[in-house]
Amino acid sequence: MSVDLSIKIGSMEMKNPVTVASGTFGYGPEYADLVDLNRLGAITVKGIGPDKTLGNPTPRTFETRGGMLNAIGLPGPGAQGFISNYVPFLSQYDVPVIVNIWGKSMEDYGTVVEMLDGEDTVSAYEINLSCPNVKEGGSAFGTDTDSFSRVVELVREKTQKPIIPKLAPNVSDIGAFAKAAEEVGADAISIMNSYPAMAINIETLEPELANRTGGLSGPAIKPIAIKLVWDAAKATTLPIIGMGGIYEPADAIEFMLAGATAVAVGTANFTDPSTAICVIDGIEDYLKQKGHHSAADIVGTVKA
Repeated sequence: MSVDLSIKIGSMEMKNPVTVASGTFGYGPEYADLVDLNRLGAITVKGIGPDKTLGNPTPRTFETRGGMLNAIGLPGPGAQGFISNYVPFLSQYDVPVIVNIWGKSMEDYGTVVEMLDGEDTVSAYEINLSCPNVKEGGSAFGTDTDSFSRVVELVREKTQKPIIPKLAPNVSDIGAFAKAAEEVGADAISIMNSYPAMAINIETLEPELANRTGGLSGPAIKPIAIKLVWDAAKATTLPIIGMGGIYEPADAIEFMLAGATAVAVGTANFTDPSTAICVIDGIEDYLKQKGHHSAADIVGTVKA
């Protein structure tokens, strides 16, 4: 029995519904010797701003029960650095590239898109409006629907390629942001980013992260992410890329049942780089076992 794993987000065609979460897979070369990149549904690269950035001081990661805290702070080569250093490598592969974009101001988002949009290798943009680890921009735009809409609308005006706002988890009504994204022309939404969190060393009395607070990711946040996907799916017809604590195929399938069209593997990449491939194979096996013919057959089918 053959199963059609392919999905489509705007004009972007993915051979299967599994990508990797931005910030957990570098820009592709870091994992190329460990993962067959051509098997992924898409590669979502680490955040790109208009200029080169260094990120936050160390320590900026901390392992916690059921997950990890990070306050990396979006270091990166900037748009031109990405074009020069990584686009030639990524162009070798038959897989869509989703570029996560961010800015300290609304205008920065438009600038990044203007710089990248002429690159055929760039298939879509994930708009980072929810990073809890930077002091400017980021989550400031993602927790107010007016600011959120203005950024998404600005990006929409700059490109015909699919745009995918990444929603903040710490809002009172995720559905309102899902609706806002649809109204201003987004092609999909991604849910969720890491959750604002903190850890303290009881001997030194100091925070474990130099940034004091960071974002929690990993298995601990999966139930929160599932709930947010379910809520958003009731509020919009946009495809949803679900993420947060996916470590095995069952986790990804749970997201799809809640309403996610696609999923992204994040923190698990650090412990087992083969996780995304395992998830792809596991989704296919599940669909065959249940007698389904396509990945779309199970999206949003939770009995609730």
